[in-house]
Formats: sequence, C-alpha cells, structure tokens
Amino acid sequence: MKDRNDSSQKSKVKIRGDRKTAENLTETSRKLKTAPNPIKRQIKINQFPWTEKQKEFFRVALDPSTNIVFVNGPAGTAKTLLSVYCGLQLLNMKAANDIMYLRSAVESSDKSLGYLPGDANEKLRFYNLPFLDKLEELLTESNAQKLEEQKRVSMFPVNFARGMNWKYKCVILDEAQNSSIKEIITVLTRMGEGCRCFILADPMQTDLKNESSHGGFEGLSHIFSDEESIKMGIYSFEFSEEDIMRSELVKFLVKKIHEFAEEE
Repeated sequence: MKDRNDSSQKSKVKIRGDRKTAENLTETSRKLKTAPNPIKRQIKINQFPWTEKQKEFFRVALDPSTNIVFVNGPAGTAKTLLSVYCGLQLLNMKAANDIMYLRSAVESSDKSLGYLPGDANEKLRFYNLPFLDKLEELLTESNAQKLEEQKRVSMFPVNFARGMNWKYKCVILDEAQNSSIKEIITVLTRMGEGCRCFILADPMQTDLKNESSHGGFEGLSHIFSDEESIKMGIYSFEFSEEDIMRSELVKFLVKKIHEFAEEE
C-alpha cells in the first residue's frame, strides 16, 4: 500500500482516528525542535480506540517541554505500546532521528540467553520481541522492516549504554523494574540535546533475585516526582488496574495478586 504522506508538509502529522488527538499532535509538532536527520517520508501509524488515560499520557509524553517520563503500571496497561507509538509520532514530527529500545539483561526464567538458538544478533532478537511485536501492531510489515533497514529503530541491552552520547533520540527503557539504580542512571545521563526518554516498569514483576537491587525504578521515580523535576521536563505517570486493556482475565488476575501482596 502506498503512503499518502507528503514530505513537503513538514509540520503536518497524519493519523487516523480521534480528530481532536490528531489536531493536538499537529499543533505539538509545530513547537518541537527539528532533528538534524529526520525521516523523509512520514509513516502510517495504526490507531486504536485510546482511553482518556492513554490520551492524557500522549499529552504528557509528546509535550514539547517533556524530556523524561517514568511510567509505572501493572501488566496489560499498554505501557510499551504507548511509548513505541509516541516514538513513531516523534519520527513523523521530525523531532527524533530514531528510536532506541533498551532492556536490562535479566531473564524471567532459569535459562539464560545462551540457551536460545542462533548467533548474538538472533539471540537479542528473541530478547527484544516485545518491541518488535509493538512495531507489528502499529505499522505495516513493510514499514517496520524499512525502519529497521534505515536504522531508525535499534535494540540493545541496557549495559551497552555506558559511554554513549545520545542526541535527538526517543529512548525506551522497558521492564525497568529489572534495572538497578546504576543502570537507570546510566541511561538517563546519556541524554543529550533533543532526546526524550520513557522509563517503563511494573514493580510487581521484578525478576531481580538480589533483594538489595530492588527499588531502582521506584526510588528514582519518587525522587523525580516533585515540582522542580516537572520544571525540567521530568514526569512520573502511573496507570492502575482500571487501565488494563489486555483482557478482563488479566485485570482480575492483577487485582487478586495485589490483594495477596497486601495481605503478606
């Protein structure tokens, strides 16, 4: 299918669905700084029936003054989908050169990456399936493949971030409940001009075995939840059980697990 995007209309963001959301995004794009190496043609992004809470997240995440958003929420609240969506919108707005997806090298089972088939790149591709799944949900297969070929999207373990200097990137640190304070700080201190970072976590799903390593995300999101941080474009955004969209079953499971955790 041919894109109907006109690269000459740099400030216009073409999305389907909620008209007010489209108008807000178009207005936002006029206020954002233009990245030095933006995409030449806009990409068609699939739309969903966004909830009011999700639209509120978009307003925060895509506001021109925003630099960092700590996103806390239980499983099924679409944290990764929403962040990837915002990253794609930033590409269309020409406010970011590319999207970088990061995860800490902590697994949720007894088997490590070494047990997976293939070479290092193939192993990492398995590890980054959540990001690839979201690209498939939001884009056509050809557009997703094109972004990878053009190096507009990249995926790395979080420990690769040390020593890097990022400019005009949308950075997504996923599963941050599995990241130590040092790892999160490493990501945050890579932020250069034009960068925007989403730190996503569900503290209930930590796979860290060392209890002393817990609390990296919760501690930092708490530290940066004051008015001084907001003035610097740092926000903390929280989804609740009521925002779970994956299924009614997941909503019920999370509710019961929360009740069990509170009783302990």
